[in-house]
Amino acid sequence: MVGTTTDQRLLESRGPSDWVHTDPWRVLRIQSEFVEGFGTLAELGPAVSIFGSARTEVDSPMYKSARELAWALADAGLAVITGGGPGVMEGANRGAAEAGGISVGLGIELPFETGINEYVNLGINFRYFFARKTMFLKYSQGFIVLPGGFGTFDELFEALTLVQTRKVTSFPVVLFGREYWQGLVDWLSGSVLSGGNISAGDIDMLQLTDDVDEAVSIMLSNRDRASGPKRPE
Repeated sequence: MVGTTTDQRLLESRGPSDWVHTDPWRVLRIQSEFVEGFGTLAELGPAVSIFGSARTEVDSPMYKSARELAWALADAGLAVITGGGPGVMEGANRGAAEAGGISVGLGIELPFETGINEYVNLGINFRYFFARKTMFLKYSQGFIVLPGGFGTFDELFEALTLVQTRKVTSFPVVLFGREYWQGLVDWLSGSVLSGGNISAGDIDMLQLTDDVDEAVSIMLSNRDRASGPKRPE
């Protein structure tokens, strides 16, 4: 199918019944992505994932912040993991590489992005979002989330859900950029909490800052407590 992605073809339920014959074979491809990811990242060591918009321009303050965050993390001995794309991801990979650290890019097949950015020195390309997400969660000791769109929100809320439901060991989630994220936190603390849809302690999973040093300090504090990769059930 021209112009479609592997995920789209997997999840398509309409049309002819060819999927009855093709889906079982896709399991082998999915398995291969997990095997490749686990094999590549098994000895990565302590790492932090940095998320944010692929649309962020190189001259944007957030690109600069991502670069500074990643440089400081890598300089402290932490690997930096991103989605491997442009924007904030490129800024973070660039900072990690410039600090002489491990700059990981977990790329994803998309119709409107072109491969892994040039600053990645350890890269894997995925066809399936769920395989890729497992790698972020398994091999990160913390998340730093810069302003972004649906993809960024997806990673953020999946992490919060898994921590809340104790599917993974608790780890720090830093929202970088108070002006951008404050409205979300206010909504969660107001409408969502008052409606009984979350607990007061759930808000405490989120830490807001505009300060690179503070964000890095939070991640370094957690590194000392982390005993290795988390293992989602």
